Amino acid sequence: MIVIDAFSWIFNNSGAFFNAFNRHLLMCVLSLGIAFVIAVPLGFAVARAPRAAFAVVNIAGALRSIPSLAILSAAMPFLGIGLLPSVVALIVLAVPPLLLSTIIGIREIDASVIDAADGMGMSAGQMLWEIELPLAVPSILSGVRTSAIQVIGGAALASFIGGGGLGDFINAGIAIMNMPRLLVGAVPIALLAIFAELAFGALERVFTQRR
Repeated sequence: MIVIDAFSWIFNNSGAFFNAFNRHLLMCVLSLGIAFVIAVPLGFAVARAPRAAFAVVNIAGALRSIPSLAILSAAMPFLGIGLLPSVVALIVLAVPPLLLSTIIGIREIDASVIDAADGMGMSAGQMLWEIELPLAVPSILSGVRTSAIQVIGGAALASFIGGGGLGDFINAGIAIMNMPRLLVGAVPIALLAIFAELAFGALERVFTQRR
């Protein structure tokens, strides 16, 4: 069977497989982490400014409409090939969902809660850390979940610009018409995406209940 052949290949080539798996995971973690650092503070900064939020939301929406392969290809002429252009392109993929979810999370906070905190004499910093951020966490985690799934899938295409990762097995499988080799890359990517969906979904539910 094809699946058994795929597992057999992994067993016989465990070094190559885990090198590619670790590379794929590295690209995903780096891009998602950097995107989080960019998108969440920016979302907090513009959420209460309608004009700035309108501009940022439209830019983010435009970025979301660009196909993953197009973003990766656009990064190559400026950054060459390898890990750097792959991570930069994946950051572009990850930022829009995070940014939009952060803005939504802030805007969903009841204005009376902010007014009450202001009436108690809380500073802007205190309101941010003690009121706004805790209440916005479930929405932010929803964005993290969406971004993580997009990045995990997009990282498979990084193989086209020398980024490595599990996408190398998919490309090799297609090139030589070897379905077990294709599954060596495709199945772990699917499992990673499912894990991200379940893990961040569980976190989102936990913080929603606490909220």
